[in-house]
Parts: sequence; C-alpha cells; structure tokens
Amino acid sequence: MAAPGLQHPGFLLANLKVDFPNKTVAQRCQDLVKIIEDYHAKELHAIFSWLVESIFGSLDGVLGGWNLRLLHSRCSDFALVVDFLVPGGPMMKLVYKLLAEEYKYEVPVNYLPFPVKTSIQEGVLPDCPLFHNRPHFPMSGMLTLNMALNPFEFFMFYFASCLITPKNFAVGQHGGTSDSAYFVLVDMYLKYFLPTEGSVPPSPFSDNRGSVSAPSPRSTNISLTGYGLHSPSLLKHHIFHQPSVNADPAAQEIWRSETLLQMFVEVWLHHYSLEMYQKLQSPQVKLALLQYRLSMSSMPCQPHSPPGSGTLHTYQEPFSPSEEHVLVVRLLVKHLHAFSNSLKPEQLSSSPTHSHAHASPLEEFKRVVLQRFVQQKLFLFLQHCFGHWPLDASFRAVLETWLSFIQPWRYADNKTANLPADGGSRGDPERWESFVQENLLVYTKLFQVFLNRAVRMDLVNAKNALMLFRVAKVFSQPYLAEMIHKAEQLFLEPEMVLHHRQPRSCLTPGQGGGFLSSRQGGGFLSSRQRTLTDAVFRVKSHLYALEGQDCRYKQMFGSELRAVVVKLVQIVARARQTAKRVSDRSSQAAASKSFLSWLAAPSSDPNIGLYGGEPEESSECLKKTHEFLDKALENLCTIFKLNQSQLTQLLANVASSQDDDESKRLPDCTVGERGLVLTDLGRLQLINGLRKFDIRYQGDPELQPIRSYENALLVRFLYRMSSLLNTKFEGRMTELCSRTDFAGRLCRRYLAAPHPDVAPSGSPASPRIWDGKRRAGVSLRPLASYRTLLALGSCYATGALFSFGPVASTLLILAAVFLHGVAVTLWADKWKTH
Repeated sequence: MAAPGLQHPGFLLANLKVDFPNKTVAQRCQDLVKIIEDYHAKELHAIFSWLVESIFGSLDGVLGGWNLRLLHSRCSDFALVVDFLVPGGPMMKLVYKLLAEEYKYEVPVNYLPFPVKTSIQEGVLPDCPLFHNRPHFPMSGMLTLNMALNPFEFFMFYFASCLITPKNFAVGQHGGTSDSAYFVLVDMYLKYFLPTEGSVPPSPFSDNRGSVSAPSPRSTNISLTGYGLHSPSLLKHHIFHQPSVNADPAAQEIWRSETLLQMFVEVWLHHYSLEMYQKLQSPQVKLALLQYRLSMSSMPCQPHSPPGSGTLHTYQEPFSPSEEHVLVVRLLVKHLHAFSNSLKPEQLSSSPTHSHAHASPLEEFKRVVLQRFVQQKLFLFLQHCFGHWPLDASFRAVLETWLSFIQPWRYADNKTANLPADGGSRGDPERWESFVQENLLVYTKLFQVFLNRAVRMDLVNAKNALMLFRVAKVFSQPYLAEMIHKAEQLFLEPEMVLHHRQPRSCLTPGQGGGFLSSRQGGGFLSSRQRTLTDAVFRVKSHLYALEGQDCRYKQMFGSELRAVVVKLVQIVARARQTAKRVSDRSSQAAASKSFLSWLAAPSSDPNIGLYGGEPEESSECLKKTHEFLDKALENLCTIFKLNQSQLTQLLANVASSQDDDESKRLPDCTVGERGLVLTDLGRLQLINGLRKFDIRYQGDPELQPIRSYENALLVRFLYRMSSLLNTKFEGRMTELCSRTDFAGRLCRRYLAAPHPDVAPSGSPASPRIWDGKRRAGVSLRPLASYRTLLALGSCYATGALFSFGPVASTLLILAAVFLHGVAVTLWADKWKTH
C-alpha cells in the first residue's frame, strides 16, 4: 500500500474493497487501526461511509456487515471487535477526526423512522432537532430526499438501525442474548455518554462547532418548527441547541449524549401511526402542518408526492419487534432510570427558589431526560407490543421492560432517593408521585391490557403464572396503588382548577412546569394550592397529549375493571386447583414406581404411554405454578382490596364447579362440516385443563410409536421379520384362526386375529382412522420389550446353572409358553360356560 502522503483518496477505498473480503475480522481490525492512525482526514473521509456500512450492514438489510448481533463472547473475534468499536476505541477516534473537519454524510429519508419520513415528505420538519436544517428538498418531487448528518450522527444512526434492520441470518442463527457484541456495545455507549458518575469524557479532538451549526434562516417553502414537547423555559441553557464557539466547554460535550439518546429513541421507539406522531408535536408543528395542508389543498395542480402520502395519517407501519429488540430497549430504560436518579440532591427540586442557576448542562439533562425524550414514545411502543405480541411465554421480555420503567425507585441510590431500608416504593413521596402522575397511562392502561391477556393465558404453565405473579407483586408494593388512585382522582378534578392557566388546547406535557414557579412564593395561590394545581395540570396534559381531549378514561379502580379482576381471580383459582391436582397425581405416580418400573411390559392398550406417559410439565414446575398463583391471588386481593368473605365465596364457587365428572367431559364444541369445532369457552376449558379430549391411537397396532421400555432397533428388526412370516404363511394362519374348535381358539391367542372396531373418541380434528382390516399373523414386537429380554436372559442363565444348553433352554421356554396358552384357553372356556 502506498504511503499516505502519495496516495489518492479513492485508491485507499478501492484497495480496502479488494482486500477486506479475503481477510478475517481480526485482520480487518488490525489494518483499520493502522489506517486510522496513519492517514489524514481527507483520505479517511472517502472510506468512512463504506466502512460504517461494512461494519453494521446496509440499511436495506442486504449486507449483513460484521453481524454484531450474532457475535457472542464465546467467539474468538469478540474481544477484538468490541475493542475496535468501544467509545474510546479506534473507530470512535476516526469519527472525532472527521467531525473536526465538518464532513457530512447523507442518509436517504426513506430509511428514517416511518412517522419522521412521512412528516418530512409532507414538508414539515418534526420536533426532533436531529432533523432540523438537514433535508435536501429537490424542486422536482420528493422521492430522493436525503438527510445530511455529521460523522457522529451518521455512525450512531447506522449503529441504532442495525438492531431493527432485517438480516438474512442462516438457519438456526438468531440474536437476542445479552452477551452479544451489539448488546455489550449498547451498554458501553450508554455508560460512556450518559454517565451516572462524573461527566462525559471530552473528545480527543478540539471541536468548537458541536454537532450542528447555528440554525439557518427559515426557508420559504420549508416549515421549521419548535424544539419539542416542552417549553424552552424548562432548561436554562436549551439542551437541544448545539454549543457555539464561546460556549461553556462542558456544554460542548453534552451534545453527544443528546445525539446518542435521540438516535436510540427515534430509531427504536418510532413504531406508531403518523396520526399519533403528529399529536405528539408541539403547537408550532401542528400549526405549520395545518398551514401546509391548507396551501396544498388550495393549489390547482398539486406537486407529485409519494404514493399514498395523502392517506397515511391513520396508517401504521407494519412492525413486529423481536425479543432482542425489546431486551435492548429494556437496557436503555434501566440505564436512563439510573442516569436520571444520579441527579444531585440539590437539583431534584423543581421549585423556583432553586431555579437551577448553578446546574451543569449534564445535570440539566438528567433532570428532564425521561420526561422530554422517552416517556410518551416508550408508552406507545409498549402499547403496541402488548396488543400484538403472541400469547406465549416470550412476552416476558415485554413485561419486564414495562415493569422496569414503572419502578424508577429500583435504580435509585438510597442516599439520593431517600428509600427506606426495606426497599419500599415511597422514600421520596413527592418525587415518585410526580413520576406516576406523568406516566399514569403506563400504569393503568397497560395494566388493563395485561389483564385482558392474562384471562386468555394458560395459567397452569409455570412461565405464564410467573408473569402474572410478577405484575401482581409490583403493583402490590406499598403506596403504589395509593399513588395511582390519587393520580386518577387528580384527572377527575373539575376544570375550574385550571382557570388561571392557558387554554387547554395549548396543553402539552411539561409546559406547566414553570408557569406558577415564576410567582416566586407570592401570588394569589398558596403553596399547597400551587402544588395541587401543578399535579392536576401534569396528569391532564399527559392524558390529553396521548389520548386526546375527548378521551374516555377507564379507571383502574373503577367498577368495570374490578369485574375483570374478579373474573381473573376465578380463572386463577381454577388454574391453581388444576395445577395442584396434576401435581398430586404426578407425585403419587412417582411414589408408586418401583426400581424396575422402566422395565414394564407393554400393555394391550396401544394408547398407554403414547400421550400420558410423561407429563407436559414436571412435578416441580407444577408446584412452582401453584406457589406463583397463590401469591398472585393474594397480591390481587391486596391491590383491589377484595375482602376475605368475597374471596372465600369465589373460591368456593370454583371448587364446587370443578368435580371429576366435569373434567372428564369433552370441551364445549359445536358440530361443523368436518366434525367438532371448539368454541371460545371450549378453548378456555382446554387451556386451563378443565376438560380435555380422550385422544387415542387409532392406527395399525404394529406401527405404534416406539415406547420408552422398548429397544428401537429390535422393534424395527422384529417388524420386518413379522412382515416376512405373515406374507409367507398368511393363508395358513387365517385358516387356523377361523376354526371354531379348541385349536382355533388357541391360535387366536397367539396370533394377531381380527377384533371388533372400537368407536373413536370425539376430537375437533378430522378423524383419520386406520381403515385396513386386521389380518391374522404373528407379532414379534413383545420380544423387543426390555422386561421380556430380561426374563429370557434369566431363563437362559437358570438353564445354564442346571447344565442346559441354549437349544434345550429354548425348547423348554417354548414348551412353557405353549402350556401356559393351553391352560389360559381352557380356563377362559370354563369361565364362559359358568
């Protein structure tokens, strides 16, 4: 490779494209470290966009990159890749090197989050400052819009998009574990750029420009809007504005933290309709959007727009988040709680007397990070997951993300949050009550959606029972139900409380934080009245922003939801009894087994051991299920204050309705064209084990599945031997079995003779019964049983003790079997005569 000073920038890119496919990831990292150290920014600028795409993959998913989501700690390249991409590693050094030169890199608008993309295509820039003054709007149509991002933003956009971009993984490969390189890097970036202790380390290169230059004058055809959902008065130094040349050095570094968080939130939590996205905008954005639509509707010839862009207001992007996606979001939520809770105690208060005059930009950022960036979009993300996630145990990832967000006290330092020693949820009542009020729907509406899922889950399954127990345990924490109830009452306060504020049409979350604060203690409202009014304003602005001013709020402790809880309590009681009954049966069966029970002889019933040989869940899992449901039942009664007499009556009704006769009956069905069809009640009965179908094997007895007490090789070999003998002597054996004398009865005992058909049990599936007539023939399959083999071995060993050879022992065994058959046949004839 030529010396850096003599090489054209394009040569470096061409050489890398030729060499990299033939090198391992470790060799690539070593070469890139040397290139970043030796080459100037001009040469590195030519390879940066290609390098980022080769690491994280293309935005359309065609190129997989280095597959960071599949690279686990067990891989040999794991440490090298992580060291190369860490915040202080060579790749970030390259980013800072290019950042100092004001290079820009374009990203097509089509790859932006759907609501942002559609909003930009309508000609209105969204609230997020990442997209301000960035798009290039061509005069002829808007199909080729691009966003100009600086190196740090470009790198973080590709890194965040790597999680949600569909990849063509090989069969059997999937991401999702917490030891993958991607998961580890997300954790490192969060801890580095959003530190809970100290400040963000400065970049190694002097950068007085920040991430964005000063806002340019507004274009005549592009609407530039406000800076977010909150009034700029929330921050003394507006955190969305990038620092200028003469700004505080600490403020020059905080933009990287904001950029990283905004990228993560916009890319990972953007999955909601355009209509909802526009509801979340500031009043300035809504006004600009209205003006744009009025101007478009008044034009006689409207410009070309993307297909369907005029009908996308209620359209929602198809979205099925993966479990890995949800786990990364949970990591983000947990760290943001720790980051926000690391705020210094003197900065916690939002009273006017503090006014945050001496707060650093990082402390200001901690104070508003959740309210300003995360709360609303995370609620919409979780609401989508709750409504669309499959009804299985994988929902645990979504559930734990939700529970992590609604418990900020779990991630607070005891000294800062004044948590009690027992870990209760109310060490700082004002602080946590304020959080509950700002996120009331996250507590109440998602809890109601979870209840609707819970009544349809198989609660006998230990994993599902654990999820119900976790939710009930969290909501039964001391004072949490009281805080939720208080927030609901604040929402139901009369409108006259807000008579002194601005009209409700201008209400947006966070705007009221400093309105009354400017009154500096004096004024016509007392301190208690101001606190109450602020709380009412906080709750109502939160609900109106997400649900609209005409929303019909369903109270968590209202009569309607209480009826659902009573129904859930009944289902839990039934599932608990079912789990206990199955567990008792399993324990009794285990206790009755002898040491040689695995040698049990094959039963004449082909269905024994086929479906009921081994329980679906072990006895230990069923015991845990019973424990989880017991505790969940207790916690639900605590949350909704169900009295003991009411609970006893419910449990008594459930116990009386669950007798053994009912459990043996078929589930509730209707008769369809192809047989029985389960109703909704029947599915509920099946899920909770209240009733079941009597499923029996109805095929050729010789082709039954191999049992655990049989040798598989012998079963297959003896089946072939039986088939050969039956094919050769079928006529003779059929003739013998058809005789009515003693010889015929004796032959039918040893040969597989025809038997009357048995009516099949009801089943919702189409009946597929073996319709071949059973022919007379020999069946050697019993010889494949381990018990039969042990008995034969014992007989030969006993014969050897008495000096009998193998042939003599065989003849004696055959004689004994024949005499046993004769005796049994004579006894059966004698029994019939009596």
